[in-house]
Amino acid sequence: MAREVQTGSQSGVQHEHLPPPCAIDGPEKPADSVRLHGRRRGKKLRVHQASLLSTALPQLSLDASRPMSDPAGLFPKRASALWLEIGFGGGEHLAAEALANRDIGYIGCEAFLNGIAKALALIETASLTNVRLYNGDARAVIEALPPASLDGVYLLYPDPWPKRRHHGRRFLSSEGLARLARVMRPGAELRFATDVDSNGGWTLAHVLSSPDFEWNAAEAADWRRPWPGWTSTRYETKALRADRKPIYLTFRRK
Repeated sequence: MAREVQTGSQSGVQHEHLPPPCAIDGPEKPADSVRLHGRRRGKKLRVHQASLLSTALPQLSLDASRPMSDPAGLFPKRASALWLEIGFGGGEHLAAEALANRDIGYIGCEAFLNGIAKALALIETASLTNVRLYNGDARAVIEALPPASLDGVYLLYPDPWPKRRHHGRRFLSSEGLARLARVMRPGAELRFATDVDSNGGWTLAHVLSSPDFEWNAAEAADWRRPWPGWTSTRYETKALRADRKPIYLTFRRK
């Protein structure tokens, strides 16, 4: 069944402080009833990028059509830990993380085929063997993963769906958080970045009301400063050029 996906960031408003948590909207649509939104393809791929889709992707593609019993064993060298990146855009952050942590396994989900092609080129250049890709909705991967299998999750600059009637398409809804909680180990981190105040406040409100996650920020630097070893994305560069200040929220699985 087709479902919703969030890819890329949209323009937001400038903020100096963390936005206050927004009131949680009314009943959310069940994930299974939401269509897959957003573009699946962009401009014509370069010749080498197109060839990677037929040669490299089949080797790195993740099968989410059935339950995964041992996701850490998907890689040539068994992963010491497992991270998921939801909607990785062009793959800059995903590839950089995998290059810096070759013992950790990374699963990247992206519905936009051009983003998959760009990530494949980065993987090839760096000779990465600790990445697996899924071209589709991350929910399918989350459903296929066994309980408590993830050590961390990234959701970076997702589409904020600014119109109120579209808020149900945002990934970190109450139901989305519950699904993530099932597959995250106790103490695992959920890292979220956005340059849109309203999306930050909405997300924080949902996390604070979740029984499965906690937010332990003690000072402003905890959300104004990116994570150690941070690799910026093209969406963040665009936001900074427009003088929009990103926030970086770290939530922990209880």
